[in-house]
Amino acid sequence: MASKEEGVDWQHAQQCAKVVCEGGSLERTIDWKQGLAIAIGVPLLILPSIGYFASYLYSFAIIVWGLSVFQGFMQNLAYGELATTFPNASGLPGFAQNVFKGDGRSKYDKGKLIGGFSAWGYWFAWNPVLAIYAILVGSYLQGLVPALAEYSAYSVSLAAGIVIYSVLLIINSRGLSSGATMGYILAFLSLAPLAIITLSPFVTGDFAMANITSSWIPDDWAWDLHHILILLGIFAMAQWSACAWETAAIYGPEYKNPGSDVPKALFSCGAVCLFTYILVQAAVTGTLGIEGVLAQPISPMLPLAQAALGTVGTYISIVMLMAAMVLIIQTAFLGSARAMHSLATEGNLPRVLGKINSNGTPVVAMVVIALFNLGLISFGTPTAILAASAIGYVCANGISLFAYVRAKTNPRLAALERPFKAPSGWKNVAMLFGLFNLPLCLIGIIYLNSLEVGWTSTIVGFIVLALYIPLWFYSQHEVHTAKNNA
Repeated sequence: MASKEEGVDWQHAQQCAKVVCEGGSLERTIDWKQGLAIAIGVPLLILPSIGYFASYLYSFAIIVWGLSVFQGFMQNLAYGELATTFPNASGLPGFAQNVFKGDGRSKYDKGKLIGGFSAWGYWFAWNPVLAIYAILVGSYLQGLVPALAEYSAYSVSLAAGIVIYSVLLIINSRGLSSGATMGYILAFLSLAPLAIITLSPFVTGDFAMANITSSWIPDDWAWDLHHILILLGIFAMAQWSACAWETAAIYGPEYKNPGSDVPKALFSCGAVCLFTYILVQAAVTGTLGIEGVLAQPISPMLPLAQAALGTVGTYISIVMLMAAMVLIIQTAFLGSARAMHSLATEGNLPRVLGKINSNGTPVVAMVVIALFNLGLISFGTPTAILAASAIGYVCANGISLFAYVRAKTNPRLAALERPFKAPSGWKNVAMLFGLFNLPLCLIGIIYLNSLEVGWTSTIVGFIVLALYIPLWFYSQHEVHTAKNNA
């Protein structure tokens, strides 16, 4: 039981939160199916990594994807419980902020700083997805429309970004249920062809298990420190894709019945991911062989589609992949906007970023994110952006899992109602995977980045994460001023 003093402090913190949350509360308008529709873009995050993982691991990449989705289930059981413990918290960004927030009496609370930093890392993990896939859409458009080859890759990608962000901003400004409708449409346009292309080799007989079993792992692979660090880095990148279905929990404040909707949306998406990540990598490797995959490291799905669908397969695949990329952008747009809204309403970012429109949408945050990503497009290559954002995702997961442990051991937090509970003793599992993220995967992704793209992406990643510090101190001054004037 919480002590009387702890209860008073918690009550005071809640009262302080009301001062911060003048931007308004998100509206409960969706059910678990709509949450799933928005998050269903996550399985498509495998597309850029199929050839990359095979280049390092050969067929063993199939095992890594399976283990990563398994990691997602282990972590998301904890997140599902946190989502129902804090039904007004926006997923990972909100969980850590709620768990680590202080009593509201100190102007600069270290716990609040830690929780906010976790949310900022999560925002940085999802936010650059918009730029990454706008660049890829521009690249595919130039391959699909010969006339666009006359223009620079940057101008085509920038134009694609402006159009996609504007359309999604207009649609989602009408409320999250409109975003879910968009998710239904894009999920059909992208997942159905992906399933057809993936399953066709098994039906036509083009899939050969020998292509997998004969090349399980590179001949020069050794279980030394160098290769173990590479594997940890790949697990960090795989987590960025295969564990990202926790985004279904970020809409906790907008589910009609979060106690049942959150777990249903989470684990339905997880089941789709388990099927997609293992089967897609297996189909590509088993059909093309390692040599064929390495010959098409960027888009190995294209020759697979050509074999499955004939001469028009390539063009169909390009259209399918672009639809998939728009779906991923939609997922990232909504997730990063909710993360920024959560940061602002908790007093960890300037209050203006928590403003919502009459439909309960954080449009100010969405506009800022769109403009930020239009700037990121100027980098031209998605590789360095992805590598940097993976650092933020590792930090967010590690801190959030430690937050779960604290929520189970702190007397005040442990007494809170939990409509959904992870299995008994899950705090030990959460601690294990928290330590796997921090420090192991963090060290691994930094090491892998140094091998692939030098130190630039790591430096950029840490600079963006460090920008949170001055923003946080400004926000604490803003909150303190608001409290004094209340």
